[in-house]
Amino acid sequence: MCGIFSLAQNESFKYALQGRITDRSSGESLSRASIYIVEQKIGTVADDEGNYSLFIKEPGIYTVQISHIGFENRTLRVPVSGSHTLDIDLNSNAFLKEIIVTGKNSSDNIARPNLGVERLSISQIRKLPSFMGEVDLMKAIQLLPGVHAGNEGSTGFSVRGGNPDQNLVLLDNTTVYNASHLMGFFSIFNNDVISDLELYKGDIPVKYGGRLSSLLDIRTIDRMPERLTATGGIGLISSRLVLQGPIGEKTSWLIGGRRSYADMMIKLSGDKSLEELVLYFYDLNAKISHRLSSRDFLSFNAYYGRDNFGVDVFGVNYGNTAASLTLTHTFSDKLYGKYSVNFSNYNYGVLTDIEGARIQWDASLHDLMLRTDYSHYINKYLDFSYGLTATFHRFVPGNVETPDYGKYTIPRNLAMEHAVYWLNQQELSDKLVLRYGLRWTMFHNIGEATVYRYNENDVVADSVTYKSGQIYNSFNAIEPRVGLIYKFSQSSSFKANYARNVQFIQLANSSSSGSPLDIWFFSGPNVKPQQVDMVSAGYFQNLMNNTLEASLEVYYKQMNNVIDFKDHADLILNKQLEKELRIGKGKAYGIELMVKKNSGRINGFVNYTYSHAERTIPGINDGKTYLSPYDKPHNLKIALNYELSDKFSLSATWIYTTGSPITYPSGRFGIKNEYLPIYSGRNDSRRPDYHRLDLSFNYKPNPKSAKRWKSEWNIPIYNAYDRNNPYMITYGYDHKSGIPYAESTYLFGVFLCVHYLYVWVYFYLLVQK
Repeated sequence: MCGIFSLAQNESFKYALQGRITDRSSGESLSRASIYIVEQKIGTVADDEGNYSLFIKEPGIYTVQISHIGFENRTLRVPVSGSHTLDIDLNSNAFLKEIIVTGKNSSDNIARPNLGVERLSISQIRKLPSFMGEVDLMKAIQLLPGVHAGNEGSTGFSVRGGNPDQNLVLLDNTTVYNASHLMGFFSIFNNDVISDLELYKGDIPVKYGGRLSSLLDIRTIDRMPERLTATGGIGLISSRLVLQGPIGEKTSWLIGGRRSYADMMIKLSGDKSLEELVLYFYDLNAKISHRLSSRDFLSFNAYYGRDNFGVDVFGVNYGNTAASLTLTHTFSDKLYGKYSVNFSNYNYGVLTDIEGARIQWDASLHDLMLRTDYSHYINKYLDFSYGLTATFHRFVPGNVETPDYGKYTIPRNLAMEHAVYWLNQQELSDKLVLRYGLRWTMFHNIGEATVYRYNENDVVADSVTYKSGQIYNSFNAIEPRVGLIYKFSQSSSFKANYARNVQFIQLANSSSSGSPLDIWFFSGPNVKPQQVDMVSAGYFQNLMNNTLEASLEVYYKQMNNVIDFKDHADLILNKQLEKELRIGKGKAYGIELMVKKNSGRINGFVNYTYSHAERTIPGINDGKTYLSPYDKPHNLKIALNYELSDKFSLSATWIYTTGSPITYPSGRFGIKNEYLPIYSGRNDSRRPDYHRLDLSFNYKPNPKSAKRWKSEWNIPIYNAYDRNNPYMITYGYDHKSGIPYAESTYLFGVFLCVHYLYVWVYFYLLVQK
């Protein structure tokens, strides 16, 4: 039931050995830990909550081996005379926990059928060089193969040529629509409350849907501390504090907060023009977990965060609210269920007040989801996962109030999204495992609404108005998923899969850097849902007793109903956004190579990706095929960690990518001494190639100290060799000569600071022509 794979388990097994595997020091569950019974030659892998189940033929005393990367192996002699529960805790291995990037299980990359899955724990992410001293998991995933950053310093990302809105981001099973702080330079995730993450690059688990490219599943820590504990840090940009503790023997709680003070630092510059500047964000996380019984576990998670920035005449504020209530229940040794209620809200507001002319714009998105998920193990041929979800979407694109025109409102959009899924995993032999499933999704547009019909010139021909609560349009989508794994040996395997994903919600991008003013909209009578069919295959090889992992993956994506916007599209406060759209086809393909070293004084990874993404959309580029904005053919990423001693370590990351496509002016024309640019084909030029080196020096004064208070010093150096990577390229012309020019804005030269007590050493903004 709980394992990813099981060897030689079937209906002839009479006794069940089940339980939960946890971290001894923190009480946190260890997902994907391995458990193996030597005499029976059977084993499994714990699920996301650390639960496992094994089935034994006859009574006896058995040798049980438990292992997990970053923890000491443990061997137990367990008497079995009937089905019973055995909870197991593991001691952390301080040396192994310093590995930068590795799978949860030493052979998980070989045995797991899913392709394109990357896992990172927060202890691994913390070793990477940080940006302005802020450890950020969104920056960490940008180092993975097939993942590209949206812009310099941005937390936005593209996966295998897809748009950023094609990534489903979940925090404790709750959708996050905008995961950025400070216009995309930081993410909303406080690393002190995050346990680990998983990134699925296309082969999204069948229980999730609604996005084309990827799933980023982020989980907060789940632990039962023995006493009150505190974790925190003081930095140049922000400070944070997390408290957690027990309530009795069955309940634990957590509360954490983070607050930035960039505006305070800027005001120290003495520039009087910045005295009115407001620029800060804050986060609050809360969690309470309670074990109702040996079979029932209840947890509540909540997040609230906001950004505020502006000056005396202009201001923007935006933020997220996310909450989930989850009950897990073990029906039997073979049936496990999870029930959850999830709420998500994203909203933003813009306010201008120039000479008494006050203009205010507010917008919001709301999701309420109910879901049930089951894992049902019958035998090695019938290992089921199934469930259903129901989501109510409510989007309010904009309410604007101006002194001259009064209130201007874009009608709200309502929709219901239902899904039913089923998956079976069959172990056909010790070498071959087959996984296949189906997801059926139903999407309904709900009134009150006015639907426009457009002629061939994108002019409104007529319209139909639907009353409140009326379902006026529906879509049904069948999304099959098929995967297999063939294990040549315990250290090598071949995997292949096919997946179809459908997306009903799109984003009208106004910036690639994580602007808070992006507008989400539904598929409807004029906009069909986007669809992708992806096939992928890969070879995986472990060497040197699983300390060295090598992989090669290839993929091909065929996309239908791809959305792009016409030139000079009007996206802001547009009641007829559909007429700005153009719809066509696209494709993407690539190859990803990865080598990881998981232990030793020198550890880390090297990966290279070759990729290509293009679109063919009538009405754009004269109908000719053009490059996707996220086409970056060559990508090389290196991350290394050198353990000088138990106290000192050095980390380095180096990134090289081909410059992103861009449309440059190819000429100009003049009207009454005013010169206007003439643009060439869509995305037929490129920005300069991007590359950057980041370094980090880490010092632990007393790594083996038994004291409760422990500290660590971290000195990151961002952009160590001062590479000028363009953040923005703008165009103009000399008014006297009429000669045009391009102007590049570069952000962040060499940036060095000290984490724990930060010292601002060097930072500048450079503009060059």
